[in-house]
Amino acid sequence: MIKIGIIDDEILARKVLEDYCSKIDNFELVLSTGNPLEFINFAQLNDVDLIFLDIEMPELNGMEILRSMIKPPKVILTTAYSEYALESYNYGVVDYLLKPIKIERFLKAINKVSTSNIIQPKKNSVSEELQIKHDGMPLNISFKSILYIQSFGNYLKIFTDSRMYLISETLINITTLLSENFQRTHKSYITNLDRVTKATRTHLLIENNKVPMSAMYKVIVLKKLEVLAKL
Repeated sequence: MIKIGIIDDEILARKVLEDYCSKIDNFELVLSTGNPLEFINFAQLNDVDLIFLDIEMPELNGMEILRSMIKPPKVILTTAYSEYALESYNYGVVDYLLKPIKIERFLKAINKVSTSNIIQPKKNSVSEELQIKHDGMPLNISFKSILYIQSFGNYLKIFTDSRMYLISETLINITTLLSENFQRTHKSYITNLDRVTKATRTHLLIENNKVPMSAMYKVIVLKKLEVLAKL
């Protein structure tokens, strides 16, 4: 079953999506709320595979919610404002639905959920490798060998001890498959904190590489490095 969350401050919009989701056999609606903070708290304690996320909401908007989550689920954005479409794809969303949402467009969006180049591991399985497709072929990369991952347009560069891999994927999607030692350190970078040798005010040093660390992620990165140093 695919666990679904709906976050929208418009009651009627939520009802429409609830009705559409009820028509999909393998969808299980686990949360429908107009309160973004309720969703964030819920997602910290419960599994959510896919969310339908409104952009314009009080307290936190959709973009702020995405930025606040370390490992967000797959996301389909819903809004009445088309001007957000281009920006939304910077966050690796599956699709962007304009209100009022028609059932045909809804079905087209959810069909994109399984088209990722990432090979999803089985639930509850413990993996020490990142499973991807590279040049159309399955490939396993040891977590320990990964130094950092960089967003590069519509692609990702995965830097390892031995080489760099270029794959068609987003930072948000790949984050869900990484171990806890990987952390977003910049809007364009995910870093293997186990491989960090030194931290400065603006960068992390890994081997001979300088990986940027932005103010948005600095506090959580330094806290995690402190914890790892004590292990």
